[in-house]
Amino acid sequence: MEGKVKKAAKIAVAATSLLFAHAALASDSSWCESGRPIKFAEIGWDSGKFFTELMREIIEKGYGCKTEAVVGSSPITQAALLNNDLQVFVEYWQGRTESFERAAERGSIQLVGSLVKGGGREGWFVPEYVIHGDPVRGIKPIAPNLKSVSDLARYAEVFRDDEDPTKGRFYNCPTGWACEKDNNQRLKAYKLTASYNNFRPGTGAAFDAAIASAFQRGKPILFTYWGPSNILGKYKSVQLQEPEFNSACWKTIHENPSSNPCGSASPATNLTTALSRDFAKGSPAIVGLMQNVSVPMEDINRVIAEMADKKIPPRAAARTYINENKKTVEQWLSPEAKKALYGAR
Repeated sequence: MEGKVKKAAKIAVAATSLLFAHAALASDSSWCESGRPIKFAEIGWDSGKFFTELMREIIEKGYGCKTEAVVGSSPITQAALLNNDLQVFVEYWQGRTESFERAAERGSIQLVGSLVKGGGREGWFVPEYVIHGDPVRGIKPIAPNLKSVSDLARYAEVFRDDEDPTKGRFYNCPTGWACEKDNNQRLKAYKLTASYNNFRPGTGAAFDAAIASAFQRGKPILFTYWGPSNILGKYKSVQLQEPEFNSACWKTIHENPSSNPCGSASPATNLTTALSRDFAKGSPAIVGLMQNVSVPMEDINRVIAEMADKKIPPRAAARTYINENKKTVEQWLSPEAKKALYGAR
């Protein structure tokens, strides 16, 4: 009987300790204490989906908060953040949306963290085998000295447009995308309009399919792209050198397109998380987490390439990342959250 009493006492102590641990997790967040879910914008692109589910998994399991994802377009998302109807927008490309920037300057929303170490990148790419070859596939290098956009005029034949063999083909973003407009200007700035056709796929899916087809067949292709992305995670590519970022030249490309633009690489872009003002004020522990989350570019590219190839749901990919990268993830967390997140695994 005495043994049973002692055992019951131990269980009670353990249960009480667990209760206090969960209370400690939530005590830093009035939002979580209220029982209201933290509403995340549902992101449409792969890296954004992964980061959203990574945050949600950690917040739910480590900090004891409820979360949910809400569908909405960018204008709706911003309005919802301003009104606190939405609390979190993960993977905002800082500097790309003027209305978001103005809201952040006013303090109406808060931008925190740097999700990808070194920031996002955008530029012009060719398959690695075009420059270095691929002995395993029997592909010889056909442009071994291609390094920069300034070299491209000499290599138009390598990237020949089958529909117009007198020119090369540059695969731009689909019509209407911001990157399509920027690349229209870059083609002018790099004096390539006479030697390359500016090809714009009809959709993002068609764009990705054209790139994938070229890689799978071992064919040369010149294309614009950005990272993080599953395309750059799956297919080994070389980014061509561009003139260093120049704010005056960038304005002739992006902000106030000029008929005579000058060349410039895209500015370094911080991939950050946007929070509603009221949520950020009442949730310092969650803000601290979001400030700390940062993943190397090669890791995020690999993860989202696997998501696409193996049709892995973003939440499952997030759980796998948490389990396989404990040392990294623990650096983001409070001591209590570490115990809660990994104690349940």
